[in-house]
Formats: sequence, C-alpha cells, structure tokens
Amino acid sequence: MFETAELGRKMTKADYEAALPDLRTRLLKAQAALEAAGIPVVVLLNGVGGMAETMNRLCEWMDARYLVTEAWSPPSEEEAAHPEYWRFWRWLPAKGRVGLFLGNWYTRPIVLRGEGRIKANAFEHELHRIATFERMLADDGMVLVKLWLHLSKRDQRRRLEALDAKRTTRFRIGHNEWQRLEHYGKFRRASEQALRETSTGQCPWNIVEATDQRYRDIEVARVICDALERRLAERREEPKPAPEPTVSNPDTILDRLDFRAHADKQDYDERVPALQARLHELAGKLARRKKSAIFLFEGPDAAGKGGAIRRITAALDAVQYRVIPVGAPTDEERAHHYLWRFWRHLPGRGRITIYDRSWYGRVLVERVEGFATRAEWTRAYQEINAFERELTDDGVVLVKFWLHVTSEEQLHRFEDRAREPWKQHKLTAEDYRNRTRENPYELAASEMIEQNSTEYAPFTLVPANDKRLARLKVLETVCERLEGAL
Repeated sequence: MFETAELGRKMTKADYEAALPDLRTRLLKAQAALEAAGIPVVVLLNGVGGMAETMNRLCEWMDARYLVTEAWSPPSEEEAAHPEYWRFWRWLPAKGRVGLFLGNWYTRPIVLRGEGRIKANAFEHELHRIATFERMLADDGMVLVKLWLHLSKRDQRRRLEALDAKRTTRFRIGHNEWQRLEHYGKFRRASEQALRETSTGQCPWNIVEATDQRYRDIEVARVICDALERRLAERREEPKPAPEPTVSNPDTILDRLDFRAHADKQDYDERVPALQARLHELAGKLARRKKSAIFLFEGPDAAGKGGAIRRITAALDAVQYRVIPVGAPTDEERAHHYLWRFWRHLPGRGRITIYDRSWYGRVLVERVEGFATRAEWTRAYQEINAFERELTDDGVVLVKFWLHVTSEEQLHRFEDRAREPWKQHKLTAEDYRNRTRENPYELAASEMIEQNSTEYAPFTLVPANDKRLARLKVLETVCERLEGAL
C-alpha cells in the first residue's frame, strides 16, 4: 500500500513558491464557504513524516478563527475516567469549523498492535469501531480528510538523525520514535491494515510521501483543498423534515402492558426504605470499584418519571450523581452531532448520571414533530445501539426505563396538576397539545423499543398508572442491574 509513497518525490523551491499562493487562496475560500454553509470538517494527520510541522504550516495558511487544533497524548486523569471516545467527541468542531487533529482515534490501536500488545481480533474490533464512528460523523454531514504522511524506514532514520544532530531541533523527536523505528516493519503492517480496512467511499485515506518537506506540505494542502471543494460542489437541497402523520388507535407493545395491578400503601411504605438502603449500599460499591452508571427515563408526559427519579436520588449521596433534564438543544448543541451533548455529560468512574429524557429524542419527538428527516431518524437506531454498546463495553451500567400510562390516566394527572398550586408549574399548553399526537408518539416509542432494546442495553417497560407500583419496579430494577454488574 505504501510503495507508491516511496518514490522520492521532490519539489524545487521555485515550484513551491509558484504553487503556494493559489493553494492558500483556495484554502481560505473553501474555509469561508464551509463556514457560511455550516459544514464541519475534520482533518486527521497520521503517519511518521513530520505531522507536527505540517499542522503548523496549515495553521499558518488557513484562517485561525475557524480552526480547532488537537494533538493526541496519553489520556489525562479526567479522560481516563470516561469511555475512550469521550475525549474525541469533545474535540469535534462545530458546524462551519475545521478541526486539525495530530494523532487521533487511530493512534492508540496502531501503537498497541505495532508493539504486539493487542491481538489481531482485538485490533480488528478497534478498526470496526473506528469505521462505525466515522460513518456516523459523515452521515451527519461532516467532511473527514484522512492523511497518512509516509516515510520509508531509511528516510525515517535520516529524519531522526538530522533532528537529533541539532540541539535546536532535538525536541521535535517524539516519544519512543527511536524505539518504534527498530520495529518499523510491525508498525508498517499494522498501519497498512488500519488504512485498508477503514478507507471507505465516505472517508478515504490519502497517503502522502513525506520525504521532501516542500512536496509534503503542498500535497497535503492540495488534498485538503480538493476534498473541501468537492464537498461544496456536492451541496444540494436537503429533504425537509415532515411531521409523522396522525394514525388512529395503533396496536403496539405498550397496549399489552398490564395496568390493572396496584401496590398496597402499607407494603409500599415498608419496601421503599428497604430498597433505598439497598441502593445506597450498591452505589457505594460502584464508587469503590470505579464503575459508572446511567439511569435513563423515557415516557409520555405525566408518566411519573420525576417521581421515580426522586426515589432514586433520595438513596444517593449528592456528590455521586447528576440529573440531566433533556430539553430542546441549545445553539451550541445544534452545531454538533445530536449525540455530542450526551457524550459531554457521561459520568466519570464511580459516578452516576440520571437522564430525564435522553438521546432517544431523535427517534421520538424529533421524528414525530418533524425536526429530523426520515433518513436522520431511521439511521439513528443503529447509531444509538453503537453508542450504547460503546458505553457497556467500557463497563458502564446502563439501565433504561420506559414509563407508560394510559391516555385516561394522563388526562387525570393533568387535571390534578391544574388544581394544585404547587403542581401547576409542571403543566403547559404543550402537554395538552401533545395529547393530540399521542398515537404517532406511541407508534414511534414502540418501534424504538423494538430497535433499541438490546441484550446489552434492554428497556424495562413500566406500567405506571399506579405510581407506587411503578416506583417499586424502578427501584427493584436499578438494584438488580447494579448487583448483576457488581
């Protein structure tokens, strides 16, 4: 794969100076057009051929106002306390910005494979995870320009010797570069496999010969210009989102829940404190074992999500948990992939995050109300499954609830809120308006449960007409899932 990048291409100073003005103009024009169009870009710089120098050159040639730069390094204490891709999601640029990433999600798996610290099947799993991540970003409209700066072993040795010969350039030799040079063949094989298995039509790799600095920098700029101009030329009218049509009386999995059962008040008053004590003990074990947990609540308005959450938080130390109420995205959140805001709030080791509504908004309210196109919400099922797999593979205990009430019970609770002054803040005109759309919402919820209730992240369906019974079910389920994980 790298043979064509070992031909010793060079560029004279005259040719370099002749090519540079046009390239810089193209880069700046493309940046301005991307900013106006709200298209995010990520440029990945990988390889062994002077990536830092190339990044510095791009920062010099491009408009710094619209640039975001990051360089890979071993994870900080905060980053190590979260799933691995947490920090990569935090790096992602907003719409209209260009991210230049020196080292990235490819660095760790290639290094581990090159050093023989992970086996072939684990490496293939990492590459599949990368391909899934990049496809998700590209489907959302991001441009990914992937550059591999290549040097032969001989040229890499010459480069390191030249840098090492001068005190003023010695600092440019990266950590372990000499050691990795001695295992050049292993790293080359790992790199070739990574590029081969993750070079796709949406996110292809571009191999740039890096022996000659002038040729390298001009070729990198050309590749980026071509990719950005190609994306701008492909712009076309996006399909407009449309609300889901109204349907009459759908028959769904939610209709088959048993709403007749009730919990005796005396039994409830005895069992809740016992379950809360059990939960408190389990949360302590969770903290000591440095594991994290997410409790996620979905369901129609007035289904009792808030009451169930309060019974959980009453059993926890305030410093251990956060409750995230999810509403309409902010301007900053809309400028990123819809999952970005949820990655930001993931709990660290030993912590608990409780979501009052969640990423399922993409396949519920955004689908039903027409805030997302059909293509966006249909592909979200697999994106969410991949996201949740990422969490559970990292050891996060993910407990998902759908609390459901009948239409009659919901109306009764609305009327109760309207009568009681301390409950009136919970009731809005939007709540009544949503009742006119309850059938599309129920269909969307049923499909969501079928698509996203997986073996590693199942939904627990809770018939919630009886609040006491629902709260007991939630507390019991949380305790059982934590016990199973611990």
